[in-house]
Amino acid sequence: MTSRRTRARLASDGALLLVAAAFALPLLWLLFASLDSSADLRVRPPSSPTLENFDAVLTDEITFTPMLNSLLLCGGATLLTVVCAALAAYPLSRYRSRFNRPYLLTILFTTCLPITAIMVPVYGLFVQVDLIDTMYGTALFLAAAQLPFAIWLMKNFMDGVPKVLEEAAWTDGASMLQTLVKVVLPLMGPGVGVVTIYTFIMLWGNFFVPFMLLLSPEQLPASVSIFTFFGNYGAVVYGQLAAFSILYSTPVLLLYILISRRLGGGFALGGAVKG
Repeated sequence: MTSRRTRARLASDGALLLVAAAFALPLLWLLFASLDSSADLRVRPPSSPTLENFDAVLTDEITFTPMLNSLLLCGGATLLTVVCAALAAYPLSRYRSRFNRPYLLTILFTTCLPITAIMVPVYGLFVQVDLIDTMYGTALFLAAAQLPFAIWLMKNFMDGVPKVLEEAAWTDGASMLQTLVKVVLPLMGPGVGVVTIYTFIMLWGNFFVPFMLLLSPEQLPASVSIFTFFGNYGAVVYGQLAAFSILYSTPVLLLYILISRRLGGGFALGGAVKG
């Protein structure tokens, strides 16, 4: 029995190591290739580490302008998504109706629709309403695409806030909007952080939508400008691609670090309800 448990544990440990290696190897390649002036697809430490790849990509045309476009596009869409998700999730969480569950299931179903299936009519609509090749129009569509799942997540987090706290605020004369902003959302800070990070990450890596809706090169975000490193006939500048990928991942990592302190603390309900 003991030997069987030992073999099972070793097998599970080996499987976990394989999974960890599958995630670690691409990251190692990014690190090594970004410091190698003659990088290729092999995972190997650079013989003479250099910062030439970073120097080559740290220009306005390649990195700074696309990164700024990405921050404006994804930041604006994330803010709009979180605000609309909070306003939509509040009545779904606080008011019971026989239509709540079908409505939530419909919302969840919309997240299963592939974005490629609706881009042709969306493109035609954007041309008709003169929103094509506009940052705000693209941000609006990105927010609308992420809104269903954000509402679902926000509603589940909002269910964990006791309604008695809102009733106390109503007794003191607060309106429903004031109760949502000053009572509910501060108490579900970790939930808002999760929705914010998830939405921003999904938008930050979105390639197809800005590629279809933005036509001017000066408006393209970093997720689209990465095509700069893919030349003709299969030629790829691997070192510069790796350096750009590391810079491209930095905003997401910084956002996670800034919000992660609130993610593990749970809902701050201690002392909120007097016995």
